[in-house]
Parts: sequence; structure tokens; C-alpha cells
Amino acid sequence: MLYYVVAIVLIAFVFDFINGFHDSANSIATIVGTRVLSPGAAVIWAAFFNFTAAFTAGELVAKAIQTGIIRTDIVTPNVILAGLLGAIAWNLITWFYGIPSSSSHALIGGYAGAGVAKAGWSAITWGTKWVQTLSFIVISPLVGGLAGFILMVAVYWGFRNMGPARVDRFFRGAQLASSALLSHAHGANDAQKTMGIIVGLLVSVKPLTATETGIFHHLYVTGDGIPLWVKMGAYSAISLGTFFGGWRIVHTMGSRITRLRPVSGFAAETGGALAISIATHYGIPVSTTHTIAGAIMGAGATYRFSAVRWGIAQRIVWAWLITIPASAAVAALSYWALAAGGLR
Repeated sequence: MLYYVVAIVLIAFVFDFINGFHDSANSIATIVGTRVLSPGAAVIWAAFFNFTAAFTAGELVAKAIQTGIIRTDIVTPNVILAGLLGAIAWNLITWFYGIPSSSSHALIGGYAGAGVAKAGWSAITWGTKWVQTLSFIVISPLVGGLAGFILMVAVYWGFRNMGPARVDRFFRGAQLASSALLSHAHGANDAQKTMGIIVGLLVSVKPLTATETGIFHHLYVTGDGIPLWVKMGAYSAISLGTFFGGWRIVHTMGSRITRLRPVSGFAAETGGALAISIATHYGIPVSTTHTIAGAIMGAGATYRFSAVRWGIAQRIVWAWLITIPASAAVAALSYWALAAGGLR
């Protein structure tokens, strides 16, 4: 059991790495698309500010994942592992096709699917967190879009007497700050989800031998807080994933949805960061992908409605809608396979 738990913890960190890899587009696509930073400089910038969230973010989102998705009494290592496998599989599929889907919803769907495979529909803890999670599939891109649109309108009015060249120079610098803010917000919300999964695993198992309680006593927690090693591991993994970047999705987010300039990149990043930070403050596991995609559309729509490539946007929305059921299905199959193989 000990080595099985250790292996699952490592797989959780792998998911966190893939989360950063998959979602790096959220943080860097706009700043790369506007050519404010090169791709290499952008991933270093984003990874650094992903990690800074470790020192400022709370634990409310982690608690929401740990206790608000499925009943804690049915959580076993198999349930955790199957949920992670469902989320990882869906992330890799959408990355391959360059579709900016939600890693957060893939994890939630995978966790729920594994729980249902073990205990039926009664495994789901229908309540506030599910209402928030499902409603924010719609709300987060709308809030991001509205914020991006309003910020662009405000910039138009505030800088209307400044020449285009001066506006461009000013917002090339300002976009560094907005990109840092977005990367920080992304790390704060997304790394907590992996932390919640790991703590859920550690709470579900008990030490079996004196050796385990001695050398590996840090693997067993009561659930009263997030161990420091879990927190540092999660933020390190997501930062490394961001550093290595998912370039297929960067192209979709940075140039295929709409044409971005430094001023619109600033508005989209700032609007997205504000929306994500508000959700994190209230412990809502929101999709950073949904939010920044909505903010990009909102900022682009201020030029003219047709400036947004709505056909690409429609494909993205369809991916959003099927993420939870698709990852849940993969996780359920994974759970049954693990159970059939005699793993516990």
C-alpha cells in the first residue's frame, strides 16, 4: 500500500505538470501573440509568477476539491488514481488537437467519474460546490469577456488623445504586469486542485506498519490543513509544466480567436486575472482556460463583432461542454480496470 500511495502522489504531480503544460497558453498566449515577449521569455515569466502564488494563495479551492465533489467516505487510492488518469487522458487528447479545454474540469470530471464507478450516483455530493462548478462553465467566460470588453472601452476613452505609436509602447510595458497578474492567478487557482486531490488521498489511507509511521509519516494527514511539501510540490509542478509550454494551444489562443495588439492583450489578461482571482478568493474551482478565452473574445469584440473568429470559439465551447463527461467516462473505465486487476 505504501508504494502504491507514493506512486499515486507522483502521478498527481504529473497531472499538475500537464496542467501547467496544457494551460501555459492561458498565461502566455496573449503576450506572445502581441510579440511583447518571445515564447522562451514568456514561459519563464509565466512559470515564475505561477510559483509566487504559493506564498499568497489560501486553501479554499483545495478544500472544495477534497470535500465538495464526491463523498469522502468512498475515497480510496483507486478512486484517486482513476480520477487522475481520466483527467490526464483528456488533457493529452485536447492538447494534441490544440483545443484549449479546462484542466480543472477534466480533474473534477475524472474524480466524479471514478466515484460513481465505485459507489454509484450517490457518490456525488450534490451541493454548493457542484452548483458553482457547473454554473461557472458559463459564468467565468462571460465575466472574463465582460471584463475584457469594459477594460478595452476604458482604455479607448482614457488614451483617446494619445497617438497609436505611444499607446502601443505604453501597453507593451503594461502587458508585462498584466501577464504576471494572470500567471499568478492561474497558479493560485489551479495548483490548489492538485493539492486537494493529494490531501484527499492521504486522508483516506492509514499507516500500516511502524516503518510507515516512522520514515513515511508525512504521507498520513488528518485533513486539517495542506502539508507544506504538498503545497510546494504542486506549485513547483505546475510552474515546470508552464515552463515547457503547450505550443499547439498557444497558437489557438494567441492568434486564431482574434488578432491581438498590446492594448487588447493587456485588457484580456487583466480582465481574466481579476475574474480568476475573485473566484479563488471565494474558493470556487474555476477554469482559467474558460476565463481567459472569454476575456480575449471580449477584448477583440471592441474592434468589431466580426473581429472574433466565432467558428473557432464555437469549437472551444463544445470542448468545454464535453470535458466533464468525457474525463468522467475515462476515469470510470480506469477504476473498473484497476479493480479488476486486484489493485486497492
